[in-house]
Amino acid sequence: MGYNIIVLDLDGTLTNRDKVITPRTKEALMRAQEQGKIVVLASGRPTAGVKPLAEELELARFGSYILSYNGGMITNCRTGEAVFSALLPLDSNEKIISLAKEYRVDILTYEGEEIITNNADCTYAHKEAAINHLPLRQVEDMASYVTFQVPKFLMLDDGDYLATVEPRVKAAMGKNFSVYRSEPYFLEVLPKGIDKAKSLERLLETLGMTREEMIACGDGYNDLTMIQYAGLGVAMENAVLPVRKAADYITASNNEDGVGLVVEKFML
Repeated sequence: MGYNIIVLDLDGTLTNRDKVITPRTKEALMRAQEQGKIVVLASGRPTAGVKPLAEELELARFGSYILSYNGGMITNCRTGEAVFSALLPLDSNEKIISLAKEYRVDILTYEGEEIITNNADCTYAHKEAAINHLPLRQVEDMASYVTFQVPKFLMLDDGDYLATVEPRVKAAMGKNFSVYRSEPYFLEVLPKGIDKAKSLERLLETLGMTREEMIACGDGYNDLTMIQYAGLGVAMENAVLPVRKAADYITASNNEDGVGLVVEKFML
C-alpha cells in the first residue's frame, strides 16, 4: 500500500524562513494532488490563517483539508464544512483570562477573521497577526467581551518567563485542558485531547483510510504526536531533537525543499 495522504505542519516545515512555499515543494504537492493524493495543512494557526496557503496549493479544487488550532478543527476545503470541531467550554473563558492577568502575561484569542487581545502593542501578538495575516484588535475587558466559545487562548510573554508560568497554568486548569507552548513565547490553552494525531485519526475514519497510508512532516513539539502516529513520520532537518528522535525519516530543512523531497521520494 502506498502513501495517499500527506500532513504538513506550516511554519518551519512547509514554508521556508520567509514564510513562503518554495517552487520545488509547491510543484511536488500539486503533482501529488493531481494524482489523487490528499494534502492536509496541519497548524496551530486559526483556520483563516491557513487559508492563504490552502488557496496557493488549490486545496479546494482537489478536496484536501485544513487542520487548524492544533487539531481543534478540520475543514474540508472543497465544501468549507467543518469535519470536526472542538471548542473550550464557555465557563472556562473567565478562568483562563484571569490566570493571564494574575501572571501578568498578555492573552489573545480569535473572533471570525480577527485576533482579539488585551494588548495590541504586544510584540508576540503582532507575531501571531503577521503569521496569520489577520488584523489585531484590542479589547479593553477581555473577560466581559469573550462571552462566546473559542477554540483556544494564547498567553504571551518571553520564553524564560512563560516557562515558569506554564506549570502553574497547567495545575490551575486541571486534567480537562491541554496546556503547552507551541513557541517559547506562546502558551496555548485548548480542550483536553486536542492534538494533531487525535484529529488526524478522526479524519482518516471519515476518509476510510489507514494511518499506514499517511505521511506526516513537522519540526516542532506540537508535531510530535502526529509524527509518531503516521505510517511515515518525517522530521525536518531543522526539527527539535525529540521530533528528530521520534521520526522514521529525516528530510532536508524547510529552506532546502525538505517537504518537496519527501513527496518526490515517497508519493510520486
